[in-house]
Amino acid sequence: MTGQSFAVLDRSAPFYVAGHHGLAGGAIWRHLDASGFTSLIGRTSSELDLRDRDAVFDFFAASSPRYVVMAAARVGGILANSTRPVDFLSDNVRIQVNVLDAAHAYDVDRLLLLGSSCIYPKLAEQPIKESSLLTGPLEPTNDAYAIAKIAGVMHVQAMRRQYGHHWISAMPTNLYGPGDNYDVDSSHVLAAFIRRFDDAVRSGATTVTNWGTGSPRREFLHVDDLASAVLHVLERYDEAEPINIGTGRDITVRELAEMVAQAAGYTGAVEWDTAKPDGTPRKLLDVSRLTELGWASSVELRPGLEQAYQWYAAHRDSARL
Repeated sequence: MTGQSFAVLDRSAPFYVAGHHGLAGGAIWRHLDASGFTSLIGRTSSELDLRDRDAVFDFFAASSPRYVVMAAARVGGILANSTRPVDFLSDNVRIQVNVLDAAHAYDVDRLLLLGSSCIYPKLAEQPIKESSLLTGPLEPTNDAYAIAKIAGVMHVQAMRRQYGHHWISAMPTNLYGPGDNYDVDSSHVLAAFIRRFDDAVRSGATTVTNWGTGSPRREFLHVDDLASAVLHVLERYDEAEPINIGTGRDITVRELAEMVAQAAGYTGAVEWDTAKPDGTPRKLLDVSRLTELGWASSVELRPGLEQAYQWYAAHRDSARL
């Protein structure tokens, strides 16, 4: 299977979704279940610490998955990434090495490593092609996380080259949707805005202050679209180079804040703390390779964002805060 060939995965085969309780992994699990997969396997972090190599190998020995999606990772927003780089580098490298080595030892047929668009250089030409990887310096506020994910991409490529595995890696753009992380210190920008504006409405606050200038441009992909794309590329893509997953459209962070404020019903003032970092000026992925495989996103940002806000409003007590 190479390039754009098509190979339907066996719906009855054991399929391990690492990180199945997370934002991405949860959506992937739901989509696989809806697509007829009957032997899905998942373990929470309390049941299986993926940083524990012996435990990971024991799990693979017992479960014998034929397919694996690696959606497990330590993730966070600009504050968490910039203040705890050791955690993001160490944990993610260990998780990836353990899972990929165990997948090799127990002969996993198809594996997809889920990465991040932050692996690309800070000033990469826009929209960012997959070939931009390793062509320039990274964004300093999340370089440790990016290096860990780059190591995962290189590990997949090494497995292909040395052992002939049909494994791939995919780089999604910024994700949002049900099950997101709304923690004040570790959430990504869209989830942070949802919580911030919702808190303001509920407390009666008349001013909301956001980080930076609001000028950076960002692309956002609903996790349901991500899940659809993951299965699509697993059945149609078999190349060493990672494949981008996104919408091919972006907006400014300021425009995003306005959308979230409207969804939350916030009518007060919005201020910007320009002493705080903006991060990368723009991160728009080139999705032409994915488009050539016959996939395109279906969830538009505004209705998707409104749905995400409604989910948060209905799950405040149980959401990840």
